[in-house]
Amino acid sequence: MIRITLVTVGKVKEKYFRDAIQEYSKRLGSYCRLDILEVADEKTPEGASPAEEEKIKELEGRRILAKIPQGSFVITLEIGGKLMDSVSLSRFIQQKTIQGCSHLTLIIGGSLGLSREVCQKSDLALSFGPMTFPHQLMRVMLLEQIYRAFRIQSGEPYHK
Repeated sequence: MIRITLVTVGKVKEKYFRDAIQEYSKRLGSYCRLDILEVADEKTPEGASPAEEEKIKELEGRRILAKIPQGSFVITLEIGGKLMDSVSLSRFIQQKTIQGCSHLTLIIGGSLGLSREVCQKSDLALSFGPMTFPHQLMRVMLLEQIYRAFRIQSGEPYHK
């Protein structure tokens, strides 16, 4: 069974997001071993300079890098990353498994995005499109897409 680690910045504050994450985590238990690791976020002062923002991303980035499991295939979520539809993501995960990859790590950055160092560690930058989503909502969306990918692989029904 493939292992999936989700590394995220910050805590999920809203109960409805926590409930959705818990539901998809439960559903994914039939298809993979899922670990969700949260790292602390940094407070961004209002009117922060670009240099201050880079420093914040670096601090969060160090925490992220410390959580990446050795030998895993690293996927970062980035606006400028590769676009895939659900079927393509499903095929990608299946292909990685066939190639002997037993562990995927997916990374969602904080409100300012990911540090350069984290992006450089990435084996694949994945995009959900040019829009910006709150990182808490992105967790739900990513887990739903991973769940959908496994449903597609298994030939089980899913909404198109």
